[in-house]
Amino acid sequence: MAGALGAYQATRESSGTSWVPESSPMHGFHRNIGAWHGMVHGSATLVWDDQGGKRGDEELFSANMFMASASRKLGPGSLTLRSMLSLEPATVEDDGYPLLFQTGETEDGKTPLIDAQHPHDLFMEMATIYSLPLGADSSVFAYLGLPGEPALGPPTFMHRHSGMEIPEAPLSHHWLDSTHISYGVFTLGVASGPFKLDGSIFNGREPDEDRWNIETEEFDSVAARLSINPTEDWAFQVSVGDLHEPEQLEPDVDILRSTASAIYNRKWDESDWQTTLAVGRNDKDPGDSSEAFLLESTVTFAHVNTWFARVERVDKDELFTGAHPLAGEEFTIDKLSLGYEREILMLGNLTLAVGVLGSLYWFDSALEPFYGDDPRSFMVFLRGRL
Repeated sequence: MAGALGAYQATRESSGTSWVPESSPMHGFHRNIGAWHGMVHGSATLVWDDQGGKRGDEELFSANMFMASASRKLGPGSLTLRSMLSLEPATVEDDGYPLLFQTGETEDGKTPLIDAQHPHDLFMEMATIYSLPLGADSSVFAYLGLPGEPALGPPTFMHRHSGMEIPEAPLSHHWLDSTHISYGVFTLGVASGPFKLDGSIFNGREPDEDRWNIETEEFDSVAARLSINPTEDWAFQVSVGDLHEPEQLEPDVDILRSTASAIYNRKWDESDWQTTLAVGRNDKDPGDSSEAFLLESTVTFAHVNTWFARVERVDKDELFTGAHPLAGEEFTIDKLSLGYEREILMLGNLTLAVGVLGSLYWFDSALEPFYGDDPRSFMVFLRGRL
């Protein structure tokens, strides 16, 4: 199956116009219907979430998404239609699922989400791609999405093999890949062999608290990304984006976001091992800068047994608000998550698995009165995937 952006295998493609290693596993059901090649892919994870410590909570929720794409030759090039939907507005509470030290977005347009991960919108991507060959291995492409994902950051965490099995969002999400749902994106790019250079204009505002609708805002932000896949097992990217007022509750703050990442995938027999290293920096204007570091790795043996780990270091200045004496103070949070997943049923392209995840945290002693001195979290989950 050819890629939507150029002359390479489709296994290189991930969220938006981002790349993963070409040797990465590809999930989904494929079928040719006339001149069209179609693909459907989806997953739903039922999670019992127990976040420890004084600001922790317990909750049962479901993280889920469904993706469909169709591509065909059209004129001298190729056309791809892509959509991605999520029912999380119905399966995750408005105030998100409990996740210690997570911040970003709002539940009601007034209250910031703290120690919780927001649900995704119903419409995660509705995009059109047209690619025109320039030679044997080169092409120029255009991507238009409402919503869509601009050329900024590594592949989104639920679309890279190193992160998709982990049932929680990374704390570094708002430094690396939070622009994966942008309500209005136009990207132009060129791909040639192992290189891709793409640039986007887009709406930089993150989704609001209404998770069911499609928002329409002006294009007010820009981003550019250079991707290099030197071999089928490696994917590198560096990117920078100038985001205009991305946070709804900080309407006068712009962010210059810079990211870099490296993904390595090792494939042997029926097993895969993928590791991602990523760094992100947010420079607020006005305001201070903050950084996030992520290292995650997932190994799957014979499509049955999967082990995964994620290590993060994140600067957080949104843990307290209002008149709280620590409001606006920046704290460095270190987090280690380890987990295991076992596939228990396979019916054609549909698989069912059970798993567990545990997390530990390290932070400044000034946070101990609010979080406790040794909070621990765990999740137990049931995952179905097509």
